[in-house]
This record gives sequence, C-alpha cells and structure tokens, in this order.
Amino acid sequence: MIPAILIVLFAGLSIFIFLRHPKFGKTPRGTRLEKVKSSPNYKDGSFQNLNRTPQLAEEATFSKMYHDFFFIKNKRPKGRIPSQKTNLFDLSPEEDVLIWFGHSSYFIQIAGKKILVDPVFCGNASPFSFMIKAFDGTDVYTSGDIPAIDFLFITHDHWDHLDYKTICDLKSKTGKIITGLGTGEHLEYWGVGHEHIIEKDWYRLVELEKGFTVAVTPARHFSGRGLKSKQSLWASFVLQTPTFRLFIGGDGGYDSHFKEIGQKFGKFDLAILENGQYNTSWKYIHMMPEQVLQAAKDLGAKRLFPVHNSKFALANHAWDEPLKQITALNSKSEQAIITPMIGEKVFLKNETQEFSKWWEKLA
Repeated sequence: MIPAILIVLFAGLSIFIFLRHPKFGKTPRGTRLEKVKSSPNYKDGSFQNLNRTPQLAEEATFSKMYHDFFFIKNKRPKGRIPSQKTNLFDLSPEEDVLIWFGHSSYFIQIAGKKILVDPVFCGNASPFSFMIKAFDGTDVYTSGDIPAIDFLFITHDHWDHLDYKTICDLKSKTGKIITGLGTGEHLEYWGVGHEHIIEKDWYRLVELEKGFTVAVTPARHFSGRGLKSKQSLWASFVLQTPTFRLFIGGDGGYDSHFKEIGQKFGKFDLAILENGQYNTSWKYIHMMPEQVLQAAKDLGAKRLFPVHNSKFALANHAWDEPLKQITALNSKSEQAIITPMIGEKVFLKNETQEFSKWWEKLA
C-alpha cells in the first residue's frame, strides 16, 4: 500500500511541476482579469461563442475520438513535403507578398510593413517535444529567418498557434502584438513588454499606423493551454492596409459571424481560412472543406487561402485530404483559391497567379 501511495504522490508532484513550466503561460489576473470579466463575451467564468458551440458533436464520444487519434494510421506523408525558401531579408520594400510556413503560420509584407501571424517554429504542436511533430520538410524556416516585424497577430493560445520558444526568440524584434482579450498574460509572463501588446474584444477597431487599421472579430472556437480553458478570447482579424483588405481567420467552426463580418467590412481581397484538422466529431469548432468555401462566399472574398494543413497531424484525415477536398469541391466554382507550397511567394496584388498541385507529388 505504501509504495502505491508513494508512486501516486510522485506522479502528482511530477505533473504539478511540469504544468508550472513557463510554456503553459498564465491565466489573466489583476487589471487584465477585470477587463476580461467586463467583456460581454465572458459569462459564467469563461469566454463564450456567439452561439452554442459544443466541443464534441452530439454523436461523438471522447473514447472513440482518442482511440481514432492514436490508432488510425497513414495521417502523415510518406515522403518529404516539397518546399521553397524565400529569403525574407532580401525582399524589396515595394513587394507585396505572402509567404506561408505551413499550418497557420505565415509572413506578409504589404505597403512596406512586415506582418507575422501565429508563428510556430519549435517543430511540434504540443507541450511535449515528441508529440505532434512537424512533417519532414515543413520546418525550413526558423525564428532566425524572420526579419524585424511591425505587427504580429495571435489568433488564440493553442499550441499550434502560440509557441513559447518562438515568442521568446522574436520578442526583441517585434513591434506590436495584436490578440484577443486575456492572451497578453502569456506574453507578459514570457517577457514581452506591456507597451507592445494590444488586446481587444470582438468588434473593437484599432488604428495601428496611418493607413493600417485592424478590427478584432469573432471566431467560433475555444482557447486554453493548461487545465483551465476559455480564459482568453479566440479571434479573427480584419486588416485594412492602404490598398488591401485581408481577413485573418484563425481557427473555428462555421457560423453566422462570417456573413456578419462580410456585411460590416465589405469585400475582401484575400480571406485566409482554416481548412484542415477537421472531423465530424468536432464539426462545431473546425470547418469542413465545403464550409470553408461557404465562409469565403459569406465574406465576399476575391481569393481564398486555405491553411491549417500540411504540417501537423491533429486530426484523423490523411495529410493531403484538405487540399484534395477543397480543390475538388471548388472545381465548378468561381472562387479563386491560392495553394502555395511552403516558402513560395504569393503576390498579393496578382489575382491571376497560378499555383501547382504540389501535394500530388507525394501521392
């Protein structure tokens, strides 16, 4: 009996110590907590979606979900993901381009400003370095390849969107970080100065610089990287530059907010929406491919960039299924879709730029 008790105590102490690692961040406190509590989107001790949003669909069970995640095979590519490597330091200031790093991380240069979204350069999407590792060929960029950044957007605090090591590496060369209410607690704990953080509620507008405004807008998702979830606000963003309107979608299921955002802010030159790591078991918090196309239509997007794929296996589908599905579904549609490989230049003002079906090289 005594050895068993000692084993339980040791395991409990180990978990307690592990959860105190800085990478788990902090939940809001003090003045930040008071701002969180005053949000109309914060009720009963946590942030809420606009409409009822179960994390698991009615027909799903946790036991089946975990079984499928650990035992379904062939989710990862059998070979190395093809990529290019554009030198971000050598870009001409006049170039308006987007460079994708895989999953939901990407770099944008537009109107002379350098922008970064949800950078994750640690090689995995988990608190454990041996779990949810990046596919071979997808980690061609590191924090050292990133130039000084004017605006860094963090959509929410999940491990595949907010990385402790990456933030620590980039904080000395980042101007402003824009995110949802509460997320700044993580950032300040990791050494980011308070003056660099802009945290806003949904439908709040911020002027970043002359000609650059951002509206923090809703998403249908959740947050949390420790034991307590929904303590910081998940978000999407409407970024208006002097010559371009961009929708940064983050994660989330389909809902009426896409049409509402489209009606409030007008048509978008480009909408970046998640398309990957979906499952009917969590259909309310991640879109299925056909819903991605509908969301782009609701937003009035000239072009759609489907992300959240091709780097981490977080769902049970084959790694290339998201791109296969959305291009097949769109074969008779007028929706323009961009599908760059990792590191390939996307010219933001060139609406006729064509892209290869590079994922077929590993079929």
